[in-house]
Amino acid sequence: MRVVTLADKDHDPERLPRQGVQTVKLSYFADTDSLYIDLSEEPSVESREISEGVVLDYNAAGRLVGIDIDEASTRVQMDKLVLSQLPSTVETAAA
Repeated sequence: MRVVTLADKDHDPERLPRQGVQTVKLSYFADTDSLYIDLSEEPSVESREISEGVVLDYNAAGRLVGIDIDEASTRVQMDKLVLSQLPSTVETAAA
């Protein structure tokens, strides 16, 4: 995976609330071909499948804390990840 950071002129920093946002992690599991996007370190208490193979996880307050994507290699282009105007540091971890 290649990580690219660039300035996106269409980015609206006010679009996403910053309150309660913690570490965001993308984890790919080759054995199950699933991609999990952790949006928060808070635990999930409820899950809703919004389309076949795509599940949203919510915390006790009803906030979205994770996204699970099955058959990720057929649904998500994973050869390139673009991060735009992040107000924090970017870390990568080896597989």
